[in-house]
Amino acid sequence: MKVTLETYGGLAAAIRRRPEVLDTATLPENAAAELTRLLTAAAAAPPANGSGLARDAMTYTITAEDPARTMVLEQSDATMTPAFATLLTWLKKRFAQQ
Repeated sequence: MKVTLETYGGLAAAIRRRPEVLDTATLPENAAAELTRLLTAAAAAPPANGSGLARDAMTYTITAEDPARTMVLEQSDATMTPAFATLLTWLKKRFAQQ
């Protein structure tokens, strides 16, 4: 499975950041399983309450692609669910290790 993280918005909204990509084939089996669990939890979580309006909020799009399907999750700093936040933190730590 290929997982892509795109980040945009905030103070430098005009600057488009390069998406970060992770292929689960390059991960240890336990890390790939954890990522799959986090993606499933984030997709199943009910939307957060709130207007979604926040000055300089960042927006995050996480796309998971495998041969059977594509899942796209998008949330912002203002409307992020705890499950999405956990997934985002996990991905950021993994990208920092690359």
